[in-house]
Amino acid sequence: MEDFLDTLDGKQAQKVAWVMQAVEELEQVPTTYLKKLVSTKNIWEIRVQVGNNIFRFLGFFNQGNFIVLTNGFQKKTQKTPKSEILLSEQRKQDYLERSHHE
Repeated sequence: MEDFLDTLDGKQAQKVAWVMQAVEELEQVPTTYLKKLVSTKNIWEIRVQVGNNIFRFLGFFNQGNFIVLTNGFQKKTQKTPKSEILLSEQRKQDYLERSHHE
């Protein structure tokens, strides 16, 4: 995640931070910014658009409204790539297994 965030320019990073704050603070987040992906293991997508650039962050809710982000990418196609969804699901499983053993 951190490596991807480091690739963003100032304006992009600012918009990502704004959307993340909205997701964190708003009780009802518009689907423009947050949407559950169908046919997944409760993976959610945070959507950020800056000009013509579209960024997606995948993650899951843990302990109520605490979202754990698993990966981020620049979206170039209409559908979210299956490889990104699988990566998110694998990282979710790994996170839950590790947090269960602590």
